[in-house]
Amino acid sequence: MSIIDKAKIACENAGMDVADHFADVSKTIVMPKSAEKEVVNYMLTRYACYLIAQNGDSRKPEISFAQNYFAVQTRRAELIEQRLLDYERLQARAKLAETEKILSGILYERGVDSKGFAVIRSKGDKALFHIDTKLLKRKLQAPDSRPLADFLPTISIKAKDLAAEMTSVNVQTKDLRGQKPIEQEHIDNNTAEHTRGRFFRYHSTITKEPSLCYETMVCLYIAQ
Repeated sequence: MSIIDKAKIACENAGMDVADHFADVSKTIVMPKSAEKEVVNYMLTRYACYLIAQNGDSRKPEISFAQNYFAVQTRRAELIEQRLLDYERLQARAKLAETEKILSGILYERGVDSKGFAVIRSKGDKALFHIDTKLLKRKLQAPDSRPLADFLPTISIKAKDLAAEMTSVNVQTKDLRGQKPIEQEHIDNNTAEHTRGRFFRYHSTITKEPSLCYETMVCLYIAQ
């Protein structure tokens, strides 16, 4: 079996359309004495080239070069993708910090001090994640001095941000004052269908990640 045939099988097994990646451009050439010869030829996509390189004989310089090229490019793409994800997470975290700063100011004007705000935020987290903030921090191995959001994945940070923004708007719209009514409002916003159902389903599967707090929980995005 030729290397191209092996690559085609790998392509098919991956659920890809072989014809999309191995376009047959065979042609007939004229030989001496009016003879003709069919020359098999293909136009290959980058993916097809990768499969051929992976199935080729690495002792051949061309195959060895191709294998190293794709290994380097794959790693480079992975690093770029991770940097984009990290940037998105940092942006979401900064947005949440700003939203909570605004919310804190609104609540202070309505009789809620910093301790009261901390309680409200903690109860909102419990409503959103179905677990106490301190217990969740313990499972994430997060220091008590660090905010929970520093250890959450991007989608969870965005969910917290949405609930906090809703609370900011509703507190002013409903003219709520004092810790108890505002606390209940924040709990309601964290349990609202468009906060939990539309954004994610949360699973407390914890992984051992560095303290810079990358993905430490499994969150499945629900597109509605």
